[in-house]
Amino acid sequence: MKHNIITAGVDEVGRGCLAGPVVSAAVILNKNIDLKLLRDSKKINFKNRIKIAEYIKLNSHYAIGVASVEEILNLNILQAALLSMKRAINKLSIKPELVLIDGNFAPKGLKNFKTIINGDEKIKSISAASIIAKVFRDQLMIKLSEQFKNYAWDRNFGYGTKAHMNGLKKFGITSHHRKGFKPIHKMLTS
Repeated sequence: MKHNIITAGVDEVGRGCLAGPVVSAAVILNKNIDLKLLRDSKKINFKNRIKIAEYIKLNSHYAIGVASVEEILNLNILQAALLSMKRAINKLSIKPELVLIDGNFAPKGLKNFKTIINGDEKIKSISAASIIAKVFRDQLMIKLSEQFKNYAWDRNFGYGTKAHMNGLKKFGITSHHRKGFKPIHKMLTS
């Protein structure tokens, strides 16, 4: 009799942001979880995302991995995203037999894995990972925005929106900004 193999879904968020870390989650779903709730985090509104993230945490094994702004600068955003994924996978309390990763890149050193483009839309455990990572990162940026009120991070979560760009022009660069990213880099070198 073949047992169901233990599968973890992995996704990262925040690759395109101008500020804050890149965050990944790895999720192994329990059998009884309501799969209808799980879809790409970008297609769920903020309030529901928080509720669903709590539900996933109660009904799965999950771990979060973070790569810092310094690591993004030193490695580049892709390598930092892969590092955050590896950290999330390594932190899981149960070791997965198969890791399903959103996108077309995987961290080095993984044994059994599969990369899946648009995995957050196709694979429920990856959807769950995208929701947990997004909620974790959004809440982190909301917390940072209490200290750094001029960049509207509580609304844009570090993406380069008009309010964020205006804040940068008026108040300059913080330690949470990614100095290797074009608009920030330009400000530093001009």
